[in-house]
Amino acid sequence: MTIRPIVRYPDPRLALPAQPVTVFDGALRELASDLLETMHAAPGIGITAPHIGISLRVVVLDLDPVDGARTYVNPEIIWASPEMILHQEGSVSMPGVNDDIRRHARVRIGYRDIDGNAQTEESGGLRAVCHQHEIDQLNGVFWIQRLSRLKRERLVKRFEKLSRG
Repeated sequence: MTIRPIVRYPDPRLALPAQPVTVFDGALRELASDLLETMHAAPGIGITAPHIGISLRVVVLDLDPVDGARTYVNPEIIWASPEMILHQEGSVSMPGVNDDIRRHARVRIGYRDIDGNAQTEESGGLRAVCHQHEIDQLNGVFWIQRLSRLKRERLVKRFEKLSRG
């Protein structure tokens, strides 16, 4: 397990759609392990391969001390509830700032596990928010794009000021 450098906003790689994983092997397991280690060091609760500069559709979430971390390969939202919620979001690529984002209250995703087996998962609340946030990132949509232009500009200024620190 290795802590990898995190790609920081406004790196253009964060705006690129990630490529599907086609090979389920030791290298994928190592990537998932490195993502988990990097996310914990950040610290964060979710991370994607693009956050460390690797254009693959891999997400690691660690939301529940009982369930532990989960790896989602090639995740896609296959259903979203009509009900919406506001939830405060941020990113390991933009530490120190966050804002409320409107998301679906519940989602169902289809994905592959680390061994390549097809899975589905339905979630609500924080896990649903995280699925949407990280799948957006895999699609090249950085979370601040979900904010109004004014809120986004203010947040970017705040992040730049923090970065100059």
